[in-house]
Amino acid sequence: MLEIKNIFKTFNPGTVNQKTALNGVSLTLNEGDFVTVIGGNGAGKSTLLNAVAGTWLVDSGSISIGGVDVTHLPEHKRAKFIGRVFQDPMLGTAATMQIEENLALAQRRGKPRTLHAGITAGEREQYKELLKTLGLGLEERLTARVGLLSGGQRQALTLLMATLQKPKLLLLDEHTAALDPKTAAKVLEATQTIVSRDNLTTLMITHNMRDAITYGNRLIMMYEGKIAVDVSGEDKKNLTVEDLMQMFEKAAGAALANDRLLLG
Repeated sequence: MLEIKNIFKTFNPGTVNQKTALNGVSLTLNEGDFVTVIGGNGAGKSTLLNAVAGTWLVDSGSISIGGVDVTHLPEHKRAKFIGRVFQDPMLGTAATMQIEENLALAQRRGKPRTLHAGITAGEREQYKELLKTLGLGLEERLTARVGLLSGGQRQALTLLMATLQKPKLLLLDEHTAALDPKTAAKVLEATQTIVSRDNLTTLMITHNMRDAITYGNRLIMMYEGKIAVDVSGEDKKNLTVEDLMQMFEKAAGAALANDRLLLG
């Protein structure tokens, strides 16, 4: 479903600020894979996600989604393949519009416009059922303005909107990092439910080692623009934080010394 072949990305080349963010990364995700991505600051996690999304183009290498080569496509042309949730809960929704209006926009994205106006009773019932899966009571607040929701409620709604059309690839960019622990856990539970139910191929960045181990069927750890650790299946199920740190040290030849990552 996602095939990344030997991609490189260097920022500010030829200057004193030159930084190689991706250094020959290759990665293949099969349909339905839920891969968590972890690593310290500057490891290349966000650059990898942005390269896949088309936020910036890679210097070399190739990226394919669902068998389509998107390497040279700009971000807006990749959007039909991708659903994305950002770290900032304020992104991804229209604050001045109602919950049901936001869902309708997501449902009709990329579809031909018609003379039909408004939201049908059938659509409202569909939205209520979808919102119930979040367990946040939003199904009773369809006409509430999104700007009045809490950060966690808004992020959960963004997740629902990003997956409404069942994208070929779901990108989660530290989508619970700005939330309190209790709310983050609820959003992650909703993420697991939606991804499993719809068999969505997913790439999720996190700074939390325990979340990286708990969720998904595969875990990769990045270091200096490369994949240092790649573990899946039964090996991942039995993984502990201590195991993960030892695997990283063996692969990278360096101790993991990022406080945020260790304390996550």
